[in-house]
This record gives sequence, structure tokens and C-alpha cells, in this order.
Amino acid sequence: MEDFRKGDQQEIFSKKIRAGKRTYFFDVKSTKGNDYFITITESKKRFDDGSFVKHKIFLYKEDFNKFMEALNDTVNHVKTELMPEYNFDEFNHENHDRTEFDNEN
Repeated sequence: MEDFRKGDQQEIFSKKIRAGKRTYFFDVKSTKGNDYFITITESKKRFDDGSFVKHKIFLYKEDFNKFMEALNDTVNHVKTELMPEYNFDEFNHENHDRTEFDNEN
């Protein structure tokens, strides 16, 4: 896939979510052929040396619907079947005071 070389990618949109000791990045990128894909990156700071460990998933447009369906089904299963009494809304907060991850992506 020649179009997916790192130098050919252009970032179109980015969303960052801080989640405890991790940060997630959802990025829409384009190729020089004007095709689009999403990268989902998990970044976690290593406390022993201060570096960041990153794991990345590439999600292509032909898989968007299947991915969303599987993710929704999985989350709903946990919420309704495994932990129906748990209040997942307690995690609906944003912490704007953390700056340690601001320059990692």
C-alpha cells in the first residue's frame, strides 16, 4: 500500500481523551490519494524513564461500521450483563489540570 507511507499521511481531525494514566488519540488522516482512515492510539507514560509507550490501531473506512457495531455490542454487554448495577456515569469528568501528556503525540 504505497499510499499509506508515513510521509504521505495528512492529519485532518484529532480528538484526545485523557483517561487516568492513559491518553487516547483518535485521528482522521488522509493519503495523497484522498482516501481517509482513522488511527486510535493509546499512550501511557512510563514512570521509570519518563518515555511514552504507544499502541496504535489503524481503522480503514471499509471496517468503520463493523468496528462500531462490535465496540457498541461489547460495551453494552459489560454495562447490561456483567455490571448492570455499576454507575458508569461517575467517570464522566474531564481533568484539565494534567499537562504531562500534552506533548506526547
